[in-house]
Amino acid sequence: MATITVRGEPQQKQSQQITPTTPFEPLRLMRALFNWDPFQEMAPLLQRQGMEFVPDFEIKETKDGYLFKADVPGIKQNDLDVSVSGNRLTVSGKREAEQEEKTDTYYACERSYGSFTRSFTMPDGADTNAVSADLKDGVLNILVHKKAEVQPKKIDIKSPATSKPH
Repeated sequence: MATITVRGEPQQKQSQQITPTTPFEPLRLMRALFNWDPFQEMAPLLQRQGMEFVPDFEIKETKDGYLFKADVPGIKQNDLDVSVSGNRLTVSGKREAEQEEKTDTYYACERSYGSFTRSFTMPDGADTNAVSADLKDGVLNILVHKKAEVQPKKIDIKSPATSKPH
């Protein structure tokens, strides 16, 4: 059977056993206590139950509106929902887990699956009637346009040199 090394995970430390034949050494006892992880036995259980998918968002303001970008790899367009209610933008979806075979041997299971919902409160200048969304290469782009009255306007400046004196 092949050995697969998973990089990026902390190496498990071997705890030192103190036996009655060993003389009392306070420093060894302290090292053993500091290396002890009370949740280590529960780690496989916690990792499987806490695996939920929450996409990362990037939000920026442009001169035309607000651009939301979300990393949603492996999610189909039919599994995404973008909605606006009042001044709240809500993005929800799900990433289905692949079917596990009983004969498969997993060396690492780090991908997350499940349903998610993210909500964002839009500023007053956002035109929630003019929202567009597209999905390309696993990136969801949502553009919420700004209302025309909050768009920056160029103001002409008059100088006294151009006006005639009285």
